[in-house]
Amino acid sequence: MGPELICCCAPLLLLVVPIIWLIGTYNGLVRLRQHVRESWSGIDTELRRRYDLIPNLVETVKGYAAHERETLEAVTKARQQAIDSTGSPEAQAFDENLLVGTLKKLFAVSEDYPELKASRNFLELQKELANTEDRIQAARRFYNANVRDINTRVEQFPSSIIANMFSFKKEEFFEVDDAGIRAAPTISL
Repeated sequence: MGPELICCCAPLLLLVVPIIWLIGTYNGLVRLRQHVRESWSGIDTELRRRYDLIPNLVETVKGYAAHERETLEAVTKARQQAIDSTGSPEAQAFDENLLVGTLKKLFAVSEDYPELKASRNFLELQKELANTEDRIQAARRFYNANVRDINTRVEQFPSSIIANMFSFKKEEFFEVDDAGIRAAPTISL
């Protein structure tokens, strides 16, 4: 009965093993896609935290440096553009680069106002913003690691076959173009 059972089950095994592999690969790709979505949500949360801090920072600077209106308006405009950005990670990274650039100008303006630099409210806002920048960097690294994982699976053979069959696509990294923007804004007091 042993050899007959093996001969009878061999064709069934040749059918079942590929189906199990297909299901496992598909479920793995779905899991990776969910990790990417979850990690993007983490970036979005930290960016919103930054957006909430900026109006307070602008108002504090406005009290000390009212004639720096152009810089304050640029920060406000860049903040709104970043908030409204809902495109691809590449498009959002572009808007974030603009926002960080205007924030650097705002902190440069603060250098001209010793009373502002000594303001407790301004110092607390700077500290919160620096903390938020660190959290954004951590969220960006987590997101990009998940993007790397799904992109690897989408491109690797044989999982690329399943990815193509079920329309799994490569995801975009959330990258910052300018190396100077990669760091949190530096604040010298």
